Amino acid sequence: ESRAANASNKEINIQWYIPSLTKPSNDTETKVLLLYAYNTKPVKISNVNIFSSMSVFSGYLWIPLTRIISLREKLSNLKQQVEMLMKSSKSLSSASEPTIFLEQSETLKIIPSKIPEINVAKVHLDEKTEEMAKRCLSEVKALLSVVSAPSLPLTEIPFDVTLQSIASLEDMFDPTNGCIITEESLFNWMISLFH
Repeated sequence: ESRAANASNKEINIQWYIPSLTKPSNDTETKVLLLYAYNTKPVKISNVNIFSSMSVFSGYLWIPLTRIISLREKLSNLKQQVEMLMKSSKSLSSASEPTIFLEQSETLKIIPSKIPEINVAKVHLDEKTEEMAKRCLSEVKALLSVVSAPSLPLTEIPFDVTLQSIASLEDMFDPTNGCIITEESLFNWMISLFH
């Protein structure tokens, strides 16, 4: 109960529902249901029967399964590309740093608080990866926009690209799982699509 009733920060919670494979004869393609809920301020719900808040929103969208699978594959490729860019920039920066040799008595310590910085550091994209990201994000926008009018492709990336933000998007479009998105710039872009 406490996990479902508390959100200490702004977050979007994504769940998928895949209905049975029997479909009405008038429907030509299999669709899955994207369920979303988000809060724009911290929330603590102690009693769902009397809860009302101006900062909690929810909704759903029916999305063709084939488009989700295709988009997830593209996002997976984008994530791999971002990982390669990070590795190459890391190896370039470490090549310019002097090498430090530790004495045998010294040990290398990994500080846990430093590990997530790798995932949340903004990645500088090359031209090819930037175009790849714009295509993927244009498709995300087209799938999630509540307005049915066709949207123009993105000319710029609407949030800070980090390995974590791309991994979150990839997880979001995995219909076998749900995900929670908390990153500020990605969160803001996502809720703009749901309005």
